[in-house]
Amino acid sequence: MDEKATLHHYLSAGRKELLAKLDGLNGYDVRRPMTPTGTNLLGLVKHVASVQLDYFSGVFGRPSGRELPWLADGAEPDADLWVPAEESLESVIELHHFSAAHSDATIDQLPLDAPGVVPWWSEEKRNVTLHRILIHMISETAQHLGHADILRELIDGTAGNGSEDPNLTGRSAEEWALHRARIEAAARDAGK
Repeated sequence: MDEKATLHHYLSAGRKELLAKLDGLNGYDVRRPMTPTGTNLLGLVKHVASVQLDYFSGVFGRPSGRELPWLADGAEPDADLWVPAEESLESVIELHHFSAAHSDATIDQLPLDAPGVVPWWSEEKRNVTLHRILIHMISETAQHLGHADILRELIDGTAGNGSEDPNLTGRSAEEWALHRARIEAAARDAGK
């Protein structure tokens, strides 16, 4: 696999894992604010899809033809990070797929050194290449996937990529509770 294919693979894998965090949850749980700042699963998917579409369309002069009102000038701050009741789960998933398809076409059609301009970045940083934007979006997706991992675990206990995830220690619920209690005790001892 060449460098572009490797980068594209990691971006695609992150997208798929982020979307999978919604699997099996109801309309409340996907929208439920889990932090004091309102972070929620569906908002993370909407945000990543929106940002990805922005970076792989206008930055490289490849408009998607899709308007995202939550990113427009004068939009409510953080409107891309939550989903009102009238915006359906299916519409956010469709946006995610649309964004991925449009971005994939840009990645497929341009070389890694293709120039682009990110108008919202500072003057000294705004001239970019496809390579730089690929790395930026891998990082952005991974950051929000980490948030989503934690939110999903708080919602229903599902951690990582599920019970078959080789990166998770196989423990029963009781063993996890004992493990957590041991970590809590160590934290309390250290805080004395």
